[in-house]
Amino acid sequence: MILHSQISPEQLRSEIHHQTLLLGGNKKLKIYGLLNCCSGKRMNIENRIFFKNEKEALQNNYRPCGHCMKEAYKQWKNMQQKG
Repeated sequence: MILHSQISPEQLRSEIHHQTLLLGGNKKLKIYGLLNCCSGKRMNIENRIFFKNEKEALQNNYRPCGHCMKEAYKQWKNMQQKG
């Protein structure tokens, strides 16, 4: 998990290009999603966080984005209602 404010623009581009960082998230809302999600692109830099994979996001108690990860969000929502 890497805060946007803790990584240089050059390093961020490199990590994304080499597919080391695959997902982005909002640390205030605890939501993660795809890097090309229109909702994620609108968030403030100070709230933006990056993950290497979905497992890392889930381990940090983030939920899937309802816009760019519809199926994962539906599964998460069903699990919340059951338990």
